[in-house]
Parts: sequence; structure tokens; C-alpha cells
Amino acid sequence: MKRISFIGVFILFAFMAEAQEVKFAPVDASAADIVYFPLNAAKAKDGSSPLVKVVYSRPTRKGRDIFGVLEQFGKVWRLGANESTEIRFYKKVNIGGKSVKAGIYSLFAIPNKDKWTIILNRQTDRWGAFTYDETKDVLRTDVPVKTLDKPIDSFSITFTSLLEGTNMVLGWDKTMIELPIIIK
Repeated sequence: MKRISFIGVFILFAFMAEAQEVKFAPVDASAADIVYFPLNAAKAKDGSSPLVKVVYSRPTRKGRDIFGVLEQFGKVWRLGANESTEIRFYKKVNIGGKSVKAGIYSLFAIPNKDKWTIILNRQTDRWGAFTYDETKDVLRTDVPVKTLDKPIDSFSITFTSLLEGTNMVLGWDKTMIELPIIIK
């Protein structure tokens, strides 16, 4: 009888341990997204492979002024929200006349009114730009700003094709930049 009672109590505790409530993190306001070049590379059924992959979070305007206010001119920005944006090159590339090895890098920018400085950095898996370390920069290059007539509500990244590679296009609010990437 004692043995049956002990087994019953043991089973009861086992079920209680299984039934404990798991707490999941709430949905983030800045959704995570991934974009590839070529754009259909991840979904392609023809055996093609991606050449570039960007993982980033997409903050929204929410009626705010973005560049020069929320994201101050002249200060390092993580190019998105939450964790630092990461870019993966599956092959060697050339950006701004500089050669970059295949690999994973974090992406930052220093926005200004007329141009942005785009930064590739070796440090990955960081939150925002709070621990950004300039000594780990692989590349810095300047690109001109284009002003849009119609604002973009969520920070967005896409790619357009070039003869020898791609333009990585970034847009938010009434600002857009294009970073040419030559793929070797």
C-alpha cells in the first residue's frame, strides 16, 4: 500500500512539473526580418544559393521625425532596432573600392543630412550600437542620401540588381540610400 501511495504521489508531482506555465517573451514592436540577394534565393527551387543575407529588425515611424531627431545626425546607428543588423556575404565582395572577405559582419551607419557613412564591423551578436567598437571596423564608405516624396513607415532593406552585383537599398521615413556591392 505504501508503495502504491508513493508511486501515486510521484506521478502527481511529475504531472505538476510538466504542467508548469512557460512564459514566452512578448511580441517585439520592431519585427525581425531577413532579406536575401537574389531576392528569391531562400525560396528558389532551382538549386541557386544566396549571395548576400541581411538579418535586421524593422522599427516604425509612429508619427516621429526620424533622421536628425530620433536617429541623430553624426552618431553611429545600428541600422534598425534591437540587435545589431548583420550582413552575410557568401562570396568575396567589393564595397566602396575595398575588398571584403566572405563572412558575417554587423552593419552600422552614421546618418547625415546629405550622406551616410556605412560601416561593416567584425563584432556580431550585440544589442544596438551600445557596445560598438570602432577598432573592429572592416570598412567605412560614404553614400549619398536620396529624399523621398512619400515616407516609408517601417525601416526597410531590399536589393536591386547591378551588372556585377547588387545595390543594397535602405529606406525609412523620407530617406533612402543605396550601397553598391560588387560580388566577386
